[in-house]
Amino acid sequence: MATFVVAHGAWSAGWAWKKMHPLMTARGHRLLTPTFTGLGERGHLARPDIDLDTHIADILGVLAFEDLTHVSLIGHSYGGMVATGVADRARARFARLIYIDAFAPADGDSVVELLPASARAQRKPSPDGMIPPVPMPPDTSPEDRAWCDPLRLPQPAKTFEQKLKMQNGALTLPRHYIYCTRNAPDDRFRQF
Repeated sequence: MATFVVAHGAWSAGWAWKKMHPLMTARGHRLLTPTFTGLGERGHLARPDIDLDTHIADILGVLAFEDLTHVSLIGHSYGGMVATGVADRARARFARLIYIDAFAPADGDSVVELLPASARAQRKPSPDGMIPPVPMPPDTSPEDRAWCDPLRLPQPAKTFEQKLKMQNGALTLPRHYIYCTRNAPDDRFRQF
């Protein structure tokens, strides 16, 4: 049995991994899908001063309070930023780091800097310091759009703007990248 912890993507939350729970359980694995502060069921806590470090602290708290070790940490999309920061700060807890269509940042990178210029224009914060959800990928089924769209919440802009600060040097744990979307990969998302 393996334990997997997911750092979810922007505008999303733990709910987005709902369909994976029975699949992982059927194979004898444990899957934890915590929600970042200000999103999903924690949307009532949304405020513009939430940043990348807040979301890193969310996952670090789950690891500590659940006393998790030998974890496979998954970072999906924006969650790759969070997962990299978590892996840096709690290295002894992880067996591997898995990026799924995710940012794989280096020290000093931010989401804004890693995004192509065309994508930056779509992710401008509103006056309240939040970034409204961008459209889901065009190959998303109508059923999944109907399920997801009402649940996606604005993302605090500081989570995209704050630079990742590695505290313990280069990561040495095994890292894997899974590319799922139909477009050609962009090497700026994979820097290891």
